[in-house]
Amino acid sequence: MPDPSYGRTAHVAADFATAVAAVREELSAQGFGVLTEIDVQGTLKAKLGHDMEDYVILGACSPPLARRALEADRSVGLLLPCNVVVRVDGDGVLVQAVEPNMLVTLTGDGALAAVAEEAAGRLDAVLAAVQDRFA
Repeated sequence: MPDPSYGRTAHVAADFATAVAAVREELSAQGFGVLTEIDVQGTLKAKLGHDMEDYVILGACSPPLARRALEADRSVGLLLPCNVVVRVDGDGVLVQAVEPNMLVTLTGDGALAAVAEEAAGRLDAVLAAVQDRFA
């Protein structure tokens, strides 16, 4: 599956719970904390009776990067935190991270470019480390 223009993707051969734990650890290693966790599968089942694959959205935040972004543009909080999706896909798990450069694309604020590039590098490191764990 190609990456959507607003995300970056890694496919891993792991079970869902193990992959989620690995993503959390690698986010932490790159300076991100998980502020929110949305169990999409559980929510849709409970609220709508809808069955779907395991799917979680982790709201990841690097406080230093968030501070720099907010100093450049207070309204950028609308686009924070960096969402990371972990979901079952066939016989493996997809890990998808938001494309941080969308901050610049959506806001048109070049002052966010350095923050977005640093966030992109850290999220790429998370995806690579998670893939390496299960290679």
